[in-house]
Amino acid sequence: MVRIGAIFIAVCMVLIAGSLGAVLYLRFGLTSAQSGVAALAALAMLALYNTVVVRERDRAEVSDRIAHLARSSDDLGRQLADFGGRLGAMEKSVETALDKALATAQPLAAEIEELSRLVKHLADSVAAHDALLAPERGEGGRKPAAAFELSPPVQRTAATAAEAAAGALGEHRVAAFAGLDSNAITAVIGDAIAAHRIDLFLQPVVTLPQRKVRYYEALSRLKAGNGEIVAAADFLPFAEASSLVPKLDHLSLLRCVQIVRRLVLKNRDIGLFCNLSIATLADAGFPHLLEFLDANRAIAPSLVIEFSQSAVRAMGPIEHESLAALAERGFRFSIDNLADLRLDPRQLNERGFRFVKAPATLLLNRVGAASTDIHPADFSDLLGRFGIDLVVDRIESESTVVDLLDYDVRFGQGFLFSPPRPVRADALRPVGDETGKGGPAPIETAAAASADTAAVPSGSAVQPARAGGGRK
Repeated sequence: MVRIGAIFIAVCMVLIAGSLGAVLYLRFGLTSAQSGVAALAALAMLALYNTVVVRERDRAEVSDRIAHLARSSDDLGRQLADFGGRLGAMEKSVETALDKALATAQPLAAEIEELSRLVKHLADSVAAHDALLAPERGEGGRKPAAAFELSPPVQRTAATAAEAAAGALGEHRVAAFAGLDSNAITAVIGDAIAAHRIDLFLQPVVTLPQRKVRYYEALSRLKAGNGEIVAAADFLPFAEASSLVPKLDHLSLLRCVQIVRRLVLKNRDIGLFCNLSIATLADAGFPHLLEFLDANRAIAPSLVIEFSQSAVRAMGPIEHESLAALAERGFRFSIDNLADLRLDPRQLNERGFRFVKAPATLLLNRVGAASTDIHPADFSDLLGRFGIDLVVDRIESESTVVDLLDYDVRFGQGFLFSPPRPVRADALRPVGDETGKGGPAPIETAAAASADTAAVPSGSAVQPARAGGGRK
């Protein structure tokens, strides 16, 4: 295309030069030689002019290309700079992500190490308390069988063994009262109370997830004449029907005070839950019980008096007055055996309740939680806003503990951590003078007063009381 244009321009220049020569020859009368020279001169000038114009155009085109190339170079430089900035930002993001991953992994590793250390500490702590409170089963310098190690594999084995033991105990409970009618069973219970054959078993309440022993719960067990051990759930209905519960509570509370006195000598951070029946709050011997607790108010921060949820709901004016008298002396209260989550934390706090015990199945399976607006996962936070701690009991597996951590549960209790273990006999001996005044403890007078009102009526039928004491 460029070559055709050049040929066209050359032909045009020749035609112009020839036309100029012809005009000079024909019009102005120049000779043919003169006209030819003029035509050649015109052709040369036209050729020179065309050459200059073409070079200027080529120069302008080259300049444009150079300018375009310069702009392209600038654009490429900016793109390279932008790519470098993005690459630097990406490297920084990768470094930040790695730092965050390391920062997240390091506390987790530290927590796992701390958890291992605390599990070992739990084993040592329970073993130490068990050596103080559990019965001697060894001989000479041998370690008592009650002192146990709680490594994770053994915990699972202990939980399985505890379940098997619970089934066997059910057979023992039946065997203990085999062949006896209600009156005979009541007589057995009355004799056991009079002979102090009501033993206390302790089950630890541990912090979660550290599993450090923070409290114990005292559980009553009756030692039958044939040596069988009967749980409170099996003999308490007979005691309630025959008005033996106040006397049983006096005996249990006396022993709980003795245990707390010994526990606080070793560790002032350890507390004890002691179950009490509302029948005792309305009993004629309650003033003696109150006098005894008033004399031992120094241990009030370490002794938590526990009532069942049904008992708290059944309390009347007399029971509320007795409860207020205990609260005035610094004692705190707990609710256990929850059947549902319908509680008023503000009212409970005002009445001196600082703990609520709920079974793990009530929270995790939402059994009994459908009738309340509070979600089980928010239950601990709701109680905490009113100064009440949630204790989840009946924990029997590690998976349950993992699920409860999402519920912000601070305390746990159950066979996974330890089954109830008997209190050693020498741990029930008074530490100095129980009253601080000399002479017999006021609660002994209360027990005697209750004995007068707890006589077993002949021919009486066993009927369940309106509310139990929450014993397990």
